[in-house]
Amino acid sequence: MQIISTISDIERGLEVLIDREPRFAELVSETGLPPLRRSEGGFRGLMHIVTGQQLSTASANAIWARMEEQLAPMTPEHLARLDDDTLRAAGCSRPKVKTIRALCEAFTSGHCDPDHLDTLPDEEVYERLVAIKGIGRWTADIYLLGCLGRSDAWPVGDLALQVAAEHAFGLDGRPNDKAMTALGEPWRPWRAVAARVLWSYYRVVKGRPQNW
Repeated sequence: MQIISTISDIERGLEVLIDREPRFAELVSETGLPPLRRSEGGFRGLMHIVTGQQLSTASANAIWARMEEQLAPMTPEHLARLDDDTLRAAGCSRPKVKTIRALCEAFTSGHCDPDHLDTLPDEEVYERLVAIKGIGRWTADIYLLGCLGRSDAWPVGDLALQVAAEHAFGLDGRPNDKAMTALGEPWRPWRAVAARVLWSYYRVVKGRPQNW
């Protein structure tokens, strides 16, 4: 189990990736070194990811800020005591309210002990997360990559990664989850670095500045 915690770790992973796929050197020459993209873990980390599901970054950040203001303290014990109307007034959709309820139960019951979760292999973290109602593969992969810093996390269902991969590698169309899995197989155990590079390249494809 490798952890990406510094820019030096990203540089080390890039050396391996470029050796296996020279196109990565060309991508980084366009994007610059990708950012670390580490986020808070535990309950708050998962809540933040769930909040951003199927939303633009701007919308997700706005809702998260409102939730932090209106629902504080953002703990599973406190949120479990709030009624649905209070959660919805803070910007949570009905499906997300259900997911929040399931998350609260998972953390208060001990199914997800954040201190223990951090020590588990990727596969076990993944299994524990997707067992929570409303937590799917994308959320689990993003948590492994962004919150725990696991070097081989590879969110194959991420739309931005799929679009970036299509353009970066001259594919005939946007690859699906199965194609993304196959594409990333030679890049183990540094697929999370590949994801960071492709997310940066996505901004190039969309003509967006690299201002993380």
